Amino acid sequence: MSSEQQKRFGNVLTAPVCAEIDKWVANYPPEQKQSAVMSALRIMQEENGGWLTNELMDAVAYYLDMPRIAVYEVATFYSMYEHQPVGQNKICICNSISCMLNGSGKLLDYLQENLGVSLGEVTKDGKFSIKEVECLGACVGAPAAMIGKQYYEHLTPEILDKILQDLD
Repeated sequence: MSSEQQKRFGNVLTAPVCAEIDKWVANYPPEQKQSAVMSALRIMQEENGGWLTNELMDAVAYYLDMPRIAVYEVATFYSMYEHQPVGQNKICICNSISCMLNGSGKLLDYLQENLGVSLGEVTKDGKFSIKEVECLGACVGAPAAMIGKQYYEHLTPEILDKILQDLD
């Protein structure tokens, strides 16, 4: 890294972060290291408390030697990447047709009312944020949600309350 790049990206492209990204880069031919972009974005997002900044996306572009716009395209296309702060526990409520027909809209309303936040907002204590997602691939267990990395199916307001209490 040049001194200017070190100044710009050194605080985010730390040795542990680079080592983690390099594990994913190793899965591809050297001339196709950009294929690790999704993993690199996930790693950077996790390192930053669950969301990406322009600086982090620029660092990924630099590290994988790809145009910044290409990284931005990936980061804005996929719903797993966040572009504003999220709660310690990000609650993703599925809005696919199966979940919608089985009450996901009511669950969403229930969460917003009980947590006191709207979609994309973070509770005052920083513990929770709510996001509506297109599909979690759990249609048979609708309505479904993902909280952190854990899937939950056959949800009701009572089940959601229990899950959220257990996260405290």
